[in-house]
Amino acid sequence: MAIVLGAIADDFTGATDLANNLVRGGMRCVQLNGVPELPLEALVDTSRGVDAVVIALKSRSCPADKAVADSLAALAWLQAEGVRQLFFKYCSTFDSTDEGNIGPVSDALAERLGACQTVMVPAFPVNGRTVYQGHLFVGDRLLNECGMQHHPLTPMRDADLVRVLARQTSQPVGLVPRLVIAQGSEATRRHLGELSQQGVSRAVCDTLDEGDLATLAAAVVDFSLVTGGSGLGQMLPAQYRQRGWLDELTDPGQLAPASGSALVLSGSCSTATLAQVDHFLARHPGFALDPQALAEGDAHLGEALAFARRALAGGGPVLLYASADADRVRQAQQALGVKRAGELVEAALSTLASSLVAEGVGRLVVAGGETAGAVVSALGVRAMRIGEQIAPGVPWTQATLAGREAPLSLALKSGNFGDTDFFTRAFEVLTTEGAP
Repeated sequence: MAIVLGAIADDFTGATDLANNLVRGGMRCVQLNGVPELPLEALVDTSRGVDAVVIALKSRSCPADKAVADSLAALAWLQAEGVRQLFFKYCSTFDSTDEGNIGPVSDALAERLGACQTVMVPAFPVNGRTVYQGHLFVGDRLLNECGMQHHPLTPMRDADLVRVLARQTSQPVGLVPRLVIAQGSEATRRHLGELSQQGVSRAVCDTLDEGDLATLAAAVVDFSLVTGGSGLGQMLPAQYRQRGWLDELTDPGQLAPASGSALVLSGSCSTATLAQVDHFLARHPGFALDPQALAEGDAHLGEALAFARRALAGGGPVLLYASADADRVRQAQQALGVKRAGELVEAALSTLASSLVAEGVGRLVVAGGETAGAVVSALGVRAMRIGEQIAPGVPWTQATLAGREAPLSLALKSGNFGDTDFFTRAFEVLTTEGAP
């Protein structure tokens, strides 16, 4: 069958988050990192079938004009592959700034597709992200009270998504309230039509639970463009099957057995990741990277590499991390500047990844969207087959690297995702063959 869904994600962990839920919904999915330059069949083995392709970009925090240009280039590639529906994926916490990039990218994609209306559905209830009366909650806290107001790149200080989006787009923004969604997909579809007649082309959708996501998926399955978080993605495959676009599959996320030593790289400073780091360090070895020490020369990076080699020789898993609390992050940013502090950490983790994978690491977990993008780029990973879920929003994937016989097993974790034991549990759920 033809590729049903083509998705464009604004960061690498967000891409695997969506791809994970598409696999859970029964789709064979491939993730491509960066705008592809070759046809799909030249990038991955398509003999097993591909139902969905997710293109991962680093467009969440870059200048809006670059985000738009990259997204349109990705769209052109997906259109050439003949996808039926386009999904623009952003974080379930609607990470952005008042200038974008959610609004500008949505506008550009809608214009290119000729879509007179699209929906904004960031909610991911299984991970505690819900929307009510247009306000985004993380657990029982409003978005601007959950810690996201302190995000170093895209601080979220307003939970009203209608208001947030209206600052990013010249298009009219409206709301599909829970009272309408509770009445079912037909009522939701009618409400969207009424909003369209009023000129409202961007509709923020309330979502409290999985049932609401299923209703919304049924209401928008024929839209040329949908936008949101990965929760909606998991509900779309059932709608595709009803239309005969998708076969029934028993094991869409099957991967080859993993091999090689185990490493965790963490650049995320989210509350969830900090707890995961502490949990891991109580059980396994780890090395903390200091941005200010990295700025002084190569000695600190050399210490980290030597530490990792010794620890991996002992059987692993091993953690190398720049994750730190808000005060320490602020100190580094004040000393080095926000941009330079982030670049130093990304460069260091990328160098460590390249060196250690070349030396035998075969199972790699990376935490943090920006970190994941930098590491995957440094490794030259252009395509990944999506496997089974480790935790909601995080699957294992496999990639083929030049000069390496066995595939690299890779998990890209968004900073806020996963339980406290995520870093240790990730390797326990991975089917291995010959791993230490």
